[in-house]
Amino acid sequence: MVHVTARLRVAVLASGRGSNLHAILEAAARPEFPAEIVLVVSDRERAQALDRARGHGVPAIVLDPKAYPDRDAYDAALGALLQEHRIGLVCLAGFMHILGAEFVRAFAGCVLNVHPSLLPAFPGLAAQRQALEYGVKIAGATVHLVDEGVDTGPIVLQASVPVLPGDTEASLSARILAEEHRLYPEAIRLFANRQLRIVGRRVLEETTT
Repeated sequence: MVHVTARLRVAVLASGRGSNLHAILEAAARPEFPAEIVLVVSDRERAQALDRARGHGVPAIVLDPKAYPDRDAYDAALGALLQEHRIGLVCLAGFMHILGAEFVRAFAGCVLNVHPSLLPAFPGLAAQRQALEYGVKIAGATVHLVDEGVDTGPIVLQASVPVLPGDTEASLSARILAEEHRLYPEAIRLFANRQLRIVGRRVLEETTT
């Protein structure tokens, strides 16, 4: 008898063009990938990420913050939507709405984010510009679990890229983005296969038997 294991149900939250979403969707299209993207949510009606999702046959929903009286009300609506779709993992992919502490606590340990720096260096906005202005020789990308701080959650995966002479914010961003596209699906795969174990601030990767 063949036992079919249910794939992890993933929602991706995105505000922009959705390049990381595209990488995740491409990975999830492989039959051996242990997760499926069942929902994409954006806080912006014209986000290209919505078109990418619909192009892959994934339901795409706009949740406009202006339709809610405050952030708590928006987060409550978002949380209810995710629960309705039985989401097991939430992936932030350029989602510009800052999630409140209550939302983060409700989905603790089940929210991933990707950031274009080697955290804890250069958290927040314009990380690539921060790296260039600081004069670092190595930059990179980080996938981390989300906590109540700004880019402060436990680190799951990282990859470095060199900062080259003559780099601009655009050229450095492009090299970092290529690593993001590689790291994010891998982090989702590890999470879905239950190969991640959190010990304090450390995320340990366990091998499967």
